[in-house]
Amino acid sequence: MFDWDDLRIFIAAARAGSLGGAAVRLGVDAATVGRRVARLESTLKSTLVVRSTTGLQLTAAGAQLLDMGLEAESAMEAAARVTQSDTLAGVVRISASEGFGVSIVAPALPALRRTSPGLRIELAATSGFLSPTRREVDMAITLAAPDAARLIVEPLTPYQLALYASPDHLAQHGAPRTVDDLAAFDIVGYIDDLIYAPELRYLDEVRPGLTPHVASSSIRAQKEIIAAGGGIGVLPCFLAKGLVRVLPSVLIERRFWLATHRDVHDTARMRTVRTWLKTLCDARQASLRPYAPLAG
Repeated sequence: MFDWDDLRIFIAAARAGSLGGAAVRLGVDAATVGRRVARLESTLKSTLVVRSTTGLQLTAAGAQLLDMGLEAESAMEAAARVTQSDTLAGVVRISASEGFGVSIVAPALPALRRTSPGLRIELAATSGFLSPTRREVDMAITLAAPDAARLIVEPLTPYQLALYASPDHLAQHGAPRTVDDLAAFDIVGYIDDLIYAPELRYLDEVRPGLTPHVASSSIRAQKEIIAAGGGIGVLPCFLAKGLVRVLPSVLIERRFWLATHRDVHDTARMRTVRTWLKTLCDARQASLRPYAPLAG
């Protein structure tokens, strides 16, 4: 029989994707994490992780153990909650896309703290998403509805994207009149092989074959490139302050989804944050969806 504490450390390493990341979360050193994972592998007589320059990769056995370990962890947390009152307190870690997290969620967090001082909010606003399935986060705002039995998924808000350029760029180069004219302009967009979700392939929707001349994995970096006169690009409308919309015939509709782990979905802190997020999105509809949908 293995040491259950070794399993806890293995789960932390799998979530973090590195020994160092797990060590920070657990408050120990990376060597200790490595020893405990190695001891678990020795006890189970199976390789659980493979170390590489990009971090830890789970083997098939490691992935299977992680799934079982997460179920055991959830069961132990549920057992602990039986004897605890469901108070509005504790940590809620939220994963959100960089643009939405920084521009919509982050500015509203101080108000949430004032109304719910017992909460501690951790916002992971990055290119890519952390997973509530593996309990990397408690809640994820995603571009598509995740399909996982452990998650409760609900629509959060629709939002719009359009083509934008800076006033200086348009003054110097003029504005395209049709989507075919875009071939003559510098285009700003995502680095193709770093696109982490198919919903981000905006340029193909605007005009098949349209490729960026300046690219970034960061939507906020793209916004800054466009604002500095670097070209025309697709941006969420809520990010486009100070820019000029071009080609009004181009309007892209998307939706954010809210996913929470089934085990914590109905706790007081999660109910409060979910309600707050929905109210926030309702209040920001003028920037999330500023244009009437195109006919047809």
